[in-house]
Amino acid sequence: MSTFSVISVIDDDASVRAATTNLLNSHGYVVHTFASAEEFLRSTHLDDTSCVVADVQMPGMSGVDLLTHLRSQGYLAPFIFITAFPEESVRDRALKEGAICFLAKPFAGPSLIKCLTAALKGGRGCTGS
Repeated sequence: MSTFSVISVIDDDASVRAATTNLLNSHGYVVHTFASAEEFLRSTHLDDTSCVVADVQMPGMSGVDLLTHLRSQGYLAPFIFITAFPEESVRDRALKEGAICFLAKPFAGPSLIKCLTAALKGGRGCTGS
């Protein structure tokens, strides 16, 4: 199942992108990484992305603003948010906009995999760390 799933990881922190990529690759996912929401929007990977894993707070467009923008254009790929600043109001907005999961950094690898599995099956995942 996961060998055909393409995950786009969007985070302004290179170490988070690298660690998340390593984790996802070890579970058989194809991973594309982006340092910003704008970089993802300019990429050729919008259409082949099975799920987006995005940081909430980034310079420029935030992860939640990216989700809102893409949903307004009919983009349906599931979103999982990761954040170092797990504010309840931001979490609520992200989930209201359609996010599947909202994880606080640092999160356990199995938590992200659980969320990703739920997202790819069309369900709702977890909202904790």
